[in-house]
Amino acid sequence: MRTIGLIGGMSWESSAEYYRLLNEETRARLGGHHCAPSLLFTVDFAEIEAMQSAGAWDAAGDRLAQAAVTLEKAGADVVVLCTNTMHLVADRITAAIDVPFLHIVDATAERITVAGHRTVGLLATRYTMEHPFYRDRMRGHGIEVIVPDEPERTLVHDVIYQELTRNRIEPASRVAYQKVMAGLAERGAQALILGCTEITLLVDESDSPVPVFDSTRIHVEAAVDLALADPPTPADGSVARA
Repeated sequence: MRTIGLIGGMSWESSAEYYRLLNEETRARLGGHHCAPSLLFTVDFAEIEAMQSAGAWDAAGDRLAQAAVTLEKAGADVVVLCTNTMHLVADRITAAIDVPFLHIVDATAERITVAGHRTVGLLATRYTMEHPFYRDRMRGHGIEVIVPDEPERTLVHDVIYQELTRNRIEPASRVAYQKVMAGLAERGAQALILGCTEITLLVDESDSPVPVFDSTRIHVEAAVDLALADPPTPADGSVARA
């Protein structure tokens, strides 16, 4: 099994979830005491969050590309970014490294396509819901994305940043999310994407009237697929640069 490089810290709660799921999935497949060979580079979320708020996406992209290069030099054979939102700068990461980078949207879209859904609702940070990078990449897979209207987008975003990234799980927020999820289904969503790694700490499929796709778990499962492949190739099927 090849070494998986994890760019984490956005937040550390989501990185911990990635690490747990990664090793659970590896043990489930390989049995015994197997763990996933991995390297974790944790960035300072306060630094990244300030760049997000300021719209300094190029600077944030350079910071994460730097982290990816460090992981590659340390021996990572595959790089995974442990956050949905910062896939907004995925192109800067892929341009900086010579090993495969597994894009969370591609992995999630593949699973949705297999399930036969064509219109999905998205719960995520404001950046992911409002910037085109997520919807456009999904559309490239033939999937249309709808997001909550205001003020629900603000509610979803604020719960992530004010509660979940600070390890606060509030029952009232779960109820509020359930209402947003029901509203997306009423607007035509055939399924829902939990498009922020921390959201899975709050809600799951039991909270939704339609099927739920947990992008974190899907991303991890795809990363294990890639690490076990011989030789590993990028998710788009192209050959990594030598």
